[in-house]
Amino acid sequence: MHYYQNKNKGGDRLREGVNKDGTAYEYVDEQTGELKRIRLPGKGELLGVVEQMLGASRMLVRCSDGKTRIARVPGRIKRRMWIKEGDVVIVKPWIVQSDKKADIVYRYTKTQVDRLQAAGLIDL
Repeated sequence: MHYYQNKNKGGDRLREGVNKDGTAYEYVDEQTGELKRIRLPGKGELLGVVEQMLGASRMLVRCSDGKTRIARVPGRIKRRMWIKEGDVVIVKPWIVQSDKKADIVYRYTKTQVDRLQAAGLIDL
């Protein structure tokens, strides 16, 4: 007997608009009053801008706390999306050498960056 298998990605958390650590994806646009869904940095995550490509899936990222870190792109993200200089990303600093190294968790698209800037959530 074959059971119906859900082929959608993300599970219940994605449908609810909640990150894995419980922080929200949602914010209210002040101009229109609409509810928007964009991934925001969770606990232990920072916003950053890619400054320079170093090669071997590594790059220099200027983080929102003022530090510049060497960030690597994990394979699960490397296969899904390309990251280039000037992109706004979410990074998660390593436990060891947290001031120098980090992993890239998410990359914002141009439209998402524009919406976040309009809502006043980021300033670059």
